[in-house]
Amino acid sequence: MTEIRRLSVRHITTYAYDAPQSWGLLRLRLTPRSHRFQRVLSWSVTLEGARRELGYEDHHRNLVDLASLEPGASTVIIRCEGEVEVTDNAGVLGSQGGFAPLWLFLRETPRTRPGPACSALVSRVMAAESETLNRLHALTRALAEGIVFAPGATDVASTGEEALAHGRGVCQDHAHAFLACARAMGVPARYVSGYLLMDRIEQEASHAWAEAWIEGLGWVGFDPANCICPDHRYIRLATGLDYGEASPVSGSRRGTGDESLSVHVEVAAQ
Repeated sequence: MTEIRRLSVRHITTYAYDAPQSWGLLRLRLTPRSHRFQRVLSWSVTLEGARRELGYEDHHRNLVDLASLEPGASTVIIRCEGEVEVTDNAGVLGSQGGFAPLWLFLRETPRTRPGPACSALVSRVMAAESETLNRLHALTRALAEGIVFAPGATDVASTGEEALAHGRGVCQDHAHAFLACARAMGVPARYVSGYLLMDRIEQEASHAWAEAWIEGLGWVGFDPANCICPDHRYIRLATGLDYGEASPVSGSRRGTGDESLSVHVEVAAQ
């Protein structure tokens, strides 16, 4: 029997600046798309200290909003709320969509460039398994064991190779290491940002995992941080070659003073 779950999300991102800012631009990938296994029932993004300028669909088919900081803003608050119905399909999404060709997802990025640790893992996995799907499941298990979840051990600029070599990281690092290894095997793979229903409602951050292209199945999700394929507890927000192309919020600003960031996420089953 197919399992379907309705999830509610409340996601608040707050930027606080030591001094008023003269200019700033934010890129928001905070609106999920409906697809065969994910139906967006309601969703809203509201801003304080900034205003939406325009929305567009990028080359990965992510829904993107551009927002500018209000002149003199010292605090920016981004609130997302909505409900999404998700169907469990064992991580299988199916055929390629969007404008990007599959060969694009074999491209290395600075965050997903393999080094000695990734190369050694790839050699072990490929020697042990002959089929692509089995190799990717084995890779997922190896990364779950090889990178201990350790908040603060890495940052947004860290690479998958660094996390695997040091054996510490967060879900972003698990995803980057998976991408580095999968692409080294010749398998197209992409980064996914989104939300995960956990055993608690309040969370410190959104979630990240990976998807790989398997002939005959299409895109299939793998979450090395939890050693499973995404199911009806996962909401997909955006995809890209790495975190930089799928991050929920990115941007630049012009002004003096330091910036502090706080994130509050709530995911609950309805």
